[in-house]
Amino acid sequence: MTILWSPAPVLVAGPCVVESDPVNLVIATHLAELSTKLGLRVVYKASFDKANRADARSPRGPGIDRGLAALCRVREASGLPVLTDVHEVWQVEAAAAVVDALQIPAFLCRQTDLLRAVGRTGRPVNIKKGQWMAPEAMGGAVEKVRGAGRVDLAVTERGTFFGYCDLVVDMRNFARLREATGAPVIFDATHAVQQPGRGPHGSSGGSRADVPALLAAAAAAGADGFFLETHPDPASALSDPATTWPLAELEEVVERALSVWHAAREKGTVPWLSR
Repeated sequence: MTILWSPAPVLVAGPCVVESDPVNLVIATHLAELSTKLGLRVVYKASFDKANRADARSPRGPGIDRGLAALCRVREASGLPVLTDVHEVWQVEAAAAVVDALQIPAFLCRQTDLLRAVGRTGRPVNIKKGQWMAPEAMGGAVEKVRGAGRVDLAVTERGTFFGYCDLVVDMRNFARLREATGAPVIFDATHAVQQPGRGPHGSSGGSRADVPALLAAAAAAGADGFFLETHPDPASALSDPATTWPLAELEEVVERALSVWHAAREKGTVPWLSR
């Protein structure tokens, strides 16, 4: 069994959607250098298809064939493991043959056939918690994957719907998710600051400025890793431009989160970690 999610911490980062080779490789090279500099395991994430866009006019990505080929080039150039989303069962086998890890999008975290299909691949899996889901309810999603195969598995907290056009992150969820699933828990800081429906044509807006504070809070509250979408020019990103973190500022925000992460464990401020 391939082990990707432990020991903690781990960083999952990359553009929201697979972009052109020049953009993909600039990001991957930067992430590989960051991994070496900080002694941090980094997983490159990009989606070949954004199948759940609110606006039909929004770019969805290059599709499975071109997208997986681009991710191969990222891995060859950077040496980083790569992760991508799958949305339908028919995509799973093809994606698993190319990438190092598979991700279940938040909106699909209860889809039994999809969860079992990724479990059967033996690839590491990351399941994003649905925005409407209590942390304890994610135990069922994890068991569907584990019941289909012995895989390295993580779950990701990305906030919960709160009223209209906003998400809230309950910092208790890191302990609750770990208790419910027995899996490492990653914090998706850039999706957590989305504001659904506040972007152009009903797409998602967001509050990027809140990312550092939430990231530090999650590090202190017990997250096992961090998820950050990043781009050299967020305004031109093909997906999530309002929340994507600037690549040039990534090292600073990650280093700060890591310092909090280590301090919380050294000083015993996360008591449940020692259970």
